[in-house]
Amino acid sequence: MKESKIIFTGGGTGGHVFPLVSVIRNLQKEFPKDHRLTMYYIAPKDEIPDFNFTQEGLKTRYILAGKLRRYIDPISIIRNLVDMVKIPIGVVQAIFHIFVISPDLVFSKGGYGSVPVAIAATMMRVPVILHESDAAPGLANKIVAKFATEVFVSFFETEGINPGKKFVVGNPIREEIKNGSLDGAVQRFNLTKEKPILLILGGSQGSKRINDTILAILNQLLGDFEVIHQCGRVNIEQIQKETDAFLHDHLKKYYHPFSFFDEGQLKDAYSAADLVISRAGSGSIFEILANGKPSILIPLPEAAQNHQAENAYRVAKYGVTIVMEEDNLTPHFFLEKVRSLFSPPTQLIEMKKNTIQFKDFNAGRIIAAYIKEFLIR
Repeated sequence: MKESKIIFTGGGTGGHVFPLVSVIRNLQKEFPKDHRLTMYYIAPKDEIPDFNFTQEGLKTRYILAGKLRRYIDPISIIRNLVDMVKIPIGVVQAIFHIFVISPDLVFSKGGYGSVPVAIAATMMRVPVILHESDAAPGLANKIVAKFATEVFVSFFETEGINPGKKFVVGNPIREEIKNGSLDGAVQRFNLTKEKPILLILGGSQGSKRINDTILAILNQLLGDFEVIHQCGRVNIEQIQKETDAFLHDHLKKYYHPFSFFDEGQLKDAYSAADLVISRAGSGSIFEILANGKPSILIPLPEAAQNHQAENAYRVAKYGVTIVMEEDNLTPHFFLEKVRSLFSPPTQLIEMKKNTIQFKDFNAGRIIAAYIKEFLIR
């Protein structure tokens, strides 16, 4: 039996991991049964990819990697000096793993953790394919793009990529998160369905500033809405303590805080939501659009290259979302904006209708088909 080997690499956040999961699942579906496919993941050790890629049957290998911080302060300078040492060590480690594995291809989702692997693969003449999620690539992906033979991108307007390498496919999302049900959400979250439902997503780490804004107006918000709130693993305990203390008793049944969603919870949460409030990572944006949901996007101002704002404004021009810069995110302004979308829901209905423009994006399937043809040709 013929065998092909592929190495996946990328950063450790959900924004890097879940698109890779989409590609991996589609590749497993499409790959010929008479052709063995062995998959590896090489990157810095991190809890999120460790769990997810083990679940998908990948063999994991770990390396060091360094992150360049562009803000100037004594601590950042020291960290940059330490991380500059990690990069060449990571390259040597990646060379060793690539030599032992002898892969046919490296697929990178980007992020600083992928740079040593891409450099090592290029040195050892292993082809590298990159997917760039964001409209404004970060430094790591600009570096990897120079080594890559092909660069798949999420946005037509993605900057700084050689046009001869660039293919627009959207951002890979897990097909499984599009199959939720309202009945499932009622069971999972103990929903009352007495009011419109808001889904608030803070990303895999949660967002303290979004959380603080929500908590400042939570009693008023729950007067009009039911809220499913993904607030982050590090925040959940404190939020539960605070809301137990200050929430009015008759409103507690309308508030459903969670640390982080697994796939089953996420798909049902999307199904139930009348409006999604989220950061503007590309993964979240394309998941929201794939589920046909209107949204308010709140870009993370510290995001490298201001890429979240770039992402948000790119999709906002299609009439599917409202962008709220964090500088304008005062609690009562946010509250009135959400209320205005439902009174009457004219704009909300229009945004939902406009999401149909994104229904045909099947990035995971397209990339998997390309990789399959590359490996078995």
